[in-house]
Amino acid sequence: MPIKLMLNQGKVPVKVFTEDIDQGSITQLGNLAQLPFIHSHIAAMPDVHYGIGATVGSVIPSKGAIIPAAVGVDIGCGMNALRLSLKANDLPDNLHAVRSAIEKRVPVGFEEHDSATVQGATLNNIGKHLDAITAKHPGLIKMQRNFERTWGKQLGSLGGGNHFIELCIDESDAVWVMLHSGSRGIGNVIGRYFIEKAKKDMGKALGNLPDHNLAYFTEGTQHFDDYVQAVSWAQDYATLNRREMMRLVLDALQKQLKPFTTTREAINCHHNYVQKETHFGEEVYLTRKGAISAREGELGIIPGSMGAKSYIVRGLGNQQSFCSCSHGAGRQMSRTEAKRRFNSRDLAEQTRGVECRKDKGVVDEIPGAYKDIDAVMHNQTDLVEVVHTLKQVVCIKG
Repeated sequence: MPIKLMLNQGKVPVKVFTEDIDQGSITQLGNLAQLPFIHSHIAAMPDVHYGIGATVGSVIPSKGAIIPAAVGVDIGCGMNALRLSLKANDLPDNLHAVRSAIEKRVPVGFEEHDSATVQGATLNNIGKHLDAITAKHPGLIKMQRNFERTWGKQLGSLGGGNHFIELCIDESDAVWVMLHSGSRGIGNVIGRYFIEKAKKDMGKALGNLPDHNLAYFTEGTQHFDDYVQAVSWAQDYATLNRREMMRLVLDALQKQLKPFTTTREAINCHHNYVQKETHFGEEVYLTRKGAISAREGELGIIPGSMGAKSYIVRGLGNQQSFCSCSHGAGRQMSRTEAKRRFNSRDLAEQTRGVECRKDKGVVDEIPGAYKDIDAVMHNQTDLVEVVHTLKQVVCIKG
């Protein structure tokens, strides 16, 4: 579907690919549009909703500046998916043992590995680059307990919140593994540290911003360069975390299921990140806050809520969205509101047929707390085309 709304409250327009947008998001997007370094316009994806720091589902092109809070604290959060040679009828009728095997192999929630599972040159190389960052910003080390060991032990772990590991079945009954995670505790530390640095660096000018969370680094300053270095490292860490997690999941499945191979190359994509791209004839720093890249022919992953459908998509390269699309269904209510409105019985009903936790600890992730994924997909037919439709049969959350 084409652009549904055009907001003209700032120096540049905001192009919104849905009519389902809350007032909080409209206000946040209007604040963003007032900043002097936004290039061309801001795009809001069909799953847009109010977020901390900046609107989730926003795509922000900036020239000469980056807003750390727009990238957020779950730097490099994203998706990984892989198709297996197995078919639905190769899975056992009761999938509890499969779920338990994955949960034993991959730490979830606040858990981490007893020791790093990524070894050798890979761990040493990423550690060397982190050392270069902490040498300039030793304050990072003080923000996480056992900093030197924790980031290594969290590689290949899930985390909590809306992060998940799933087994899914597609329209041809093929089995997929899909997972959602980011840069874990170290990414959170880097995000929080530089968000506060940006606010401090702006000094009195911070008071001129419509929202203090929009504090930014200006290109050419030392902290701008340091942030680009740190956020790039965290994004690489997130990719490696998902890759290692996928390895561990496949290892667990090999012990539970008949022998299998992988039949489709893994898709591994961020949806909270910043990188240099060229749009409308200018090189910009493009921040995707809850959005994935959807260049022409590029494969991506759009998950629904637990119990709903998910999609493997191919980008159409829509310039008005800065070659982007939604990163999921998008929340339609806060976690607090979901816990107030729903209980564990509602969760069990809404996740019927899915092997997953159904206790009050994950009620805030109930499908009813999210937008209708079918409506979200209907609003982005100009952005992506569907390649595969997936239905969850196992869902693991922290």
